Amino acid sequence: MVAKQKILIVDDDNNIAELISLYLTKECFECKIVNDGEAALHAFSSFQPNLILLDLMLPGIDGYQVCREIRHKSNVPIIMLSAKGEVFDKVLGLELGADDYIIKPFDSKELVARVKAVLRRFQPAQTQAPKNTGKYVEYPDLVINLTNYSVVYNGNTIDMPPKELELLYFLASSPNQVFTREQLLDHIWGYEYIGDTRTVDVHIKRLREKIKDHANWAISTVWGIGYKFEVKS
Repeated sequence: MVAKQKILIVDDDNNIAELISLYLTKECFECKIVNDGEAALHAFSSFQPNLILLDLMLPGIDGYQVCREIRHKSNVPIIMLSAKGEVFDKVLGLELGADDYIIKPFDSKELVARVKAVLRRFQPAQTQAPKNTGKYVEYPDLVINLTNYSVVYNGNTIDMPPKELELLYFLASSPNQVFTREQLLDHIWGYEYIGDTRTVDVHIKRLREKIKDHANWAISTVWGIGYKFEVKS
């Protein structure tokens, strides 16, 4: 029997949390509800969720800090929930490592669809799959595999949230082609995210912290336009 995927719901409004749990339980997810940041950090360790739905305005430790602390030790998908719809708040959430951002009030069907979409993207391999299977691109000292969502750099597997990996794969799949920030935002985030182009800059910055320029390739900025995966002859 396949184990149910586990969702940790963190919201100080228990009525909203129970409603979310009801929607997701009907979709065969196992849910756990906590109502503050400290309880969220404890539940993360004990419950070991596959995804976290995280409200930002929490008593004590707020959602931003919870996200920051979890990201220090895990790449588990995090979807932030907030009544704050300003671009600044969305970008800050993404900078801290959130995978998606949903504004309250939200439609139940959209919430379930977003949860499923993020979980589909985040499928770390339980075992090392052969690098020549599925969708992958390979360069000297770098293999990006979109099938099992893995990146091997200098012989080491690099932990990377889904959106970072998808952005890296997209650029590396079209070497030396320049993409504007708007094109990247549309290709990687699509209808799921309405934000500004700083979102792309944030993810490029995080990629460069993990993947350094190589003698044969680099993630390059094309000033005034966007980015490209530059392959050097």
